[in-house]
Amino acid sequence: MDEQRVRERGPAQWWHHGPPWWNLPDATGTRADADAGTSADAGTRRLRLPWRSTVLLTVLVLVVSNFAAHAQPHREPLDPYARLLLLATCALLLWRHRHPVVVAFGTAALALVYLGAGYPYGPVFAAVAVACFSAVVAGHRRAAWAALGMLWAGHLLISLWLYRRLPPPGDTGANLGQEVIIATWVLIIVAVAELVRLRREQWAGERADRAQAARRRADEERLRIARELHDVLAHSISVINVQAGMGLALLDSDPEQARAALTTIKAASKEALGEVRQVLDTLRAPGDAPRAPAPGLGRLPELVEQAAGAGLAVAVTGEPPGLPPGADLAAFRIVQEALTNVVRHSGSRHARVRLEHGGGELRLRIDDDGPATGADAGGSGNGLAGMRERAAALGGAIEAGPRADGGFRVLAVLPLDDRDDRDDRDDRDNREDR
Repeated sequence: MDEQRVRERGPAQWWHHGPPWWNLPDATGTRADADAGTSADAGTRRLRLPWRSTVLLTVLVLVVSNFAAHAQPHREPLDPYARLLLLATCALLLWRHRHPVVVAFGTAALALVYLGAGYPYGPVFAAVAVACFSAVVAGHRRAAWAALGMLWAGHLLISLWLYRRLPPPGDTGANLGQEVIIATWVLIIVAVAELVRLRREQWAGERADRAQAARRRADEERLRIARELHDVLAHSISVINVQAGMGLALLDSDPEQARAALTTIKAASKEALGEVRQVLDTLRAPGDAPRAPAPGLGRLPELVEQAAGAGLAVAVTGEPPGLPPGADLAAFRIVQEALTNVVRHSGSRHARVRLEHGGGELRLRIDDDGPATGADAGGSGNGLAGMRERAAALGGAIEAGPRADGGFRVLAVLPLDDRDDRDDRDDRDNREDR
């Protein structure tokens, strides 16, 4: 999804997040060192060298140096030794990503030897610039500055003092104005390299933030699915457990009642399978519309009927208001889990559900008269925690605990404005502002 947005937003988004290939383990190997050990392919990619860019730069240096030699007849002509120096300087660039410090100082030293031999000025400086640029981008700033400073100081020494003892004969040396120009070019190279380095660090930070946000969304989605599966299975299996026990007890003495229990088991298991299938469909085809609407308070009569099949009489008072989908689902699951806990843990066969709304919030109250059975119902123990998580996700709260008369009460307060809907509106407003 993020990559699609990058493509839609165009060059501005590219500049904001960086090119897609910047941090990938490619022929340059810049990312391979950071991702060492993550895969078997990373090791082989790390062995690759930047052949294409180095060969292209080598051809450029050799060709342009010939033109520079014709334009500077007072300098030494290009001989095989000069071309060997140029080739060696460019060849070092093959290792500029693996050993940036060595390459920066090596290219600067070879360039000094080239200039000290009296050969014409030209693109030999480009090889040094590329080497120092790579060193700065890789984080070796001081080494790159030291290499450039060494080159500039060496050239200053040659052009102002040693030129009388070095070829070409009759060389008049350089003036301070020319050295200032060279120093300016050195500063430009350093400034551009620093800009790229800072931008690259910013891209890396933004990519890390987006990856962390994606992991957080994935964790939230897994938690949501876990809550859905827990609520669906806990309620249905509790009903099945109660009815199975009833059917076994009445199988010989009252076959008709046992048949009714089996019918309830069949209906509960069918509904549970349908809801589990709906949850799993969202995993198989993310982004697709669900085949069935999510349950809500409109299905309270079905829930009351299922509870009645498990031997629990439920009285509902109040009318559910119109709720956003997220709040409607959370309210239904809270009532469902509360009634499931009554079936599991309470000796009472009566429960009351009261719905009140006003002041921008919905109040759900589920009561039973107890007492608690104290028996192991086989649950996971996450029912109340799941209800609290659902309420907290919407900005609401849950209070659950025993009453003074021996019963148990669950009180949920949910805002009528769904937090997910508010977040979506905020995102739309932010996009419109940008």
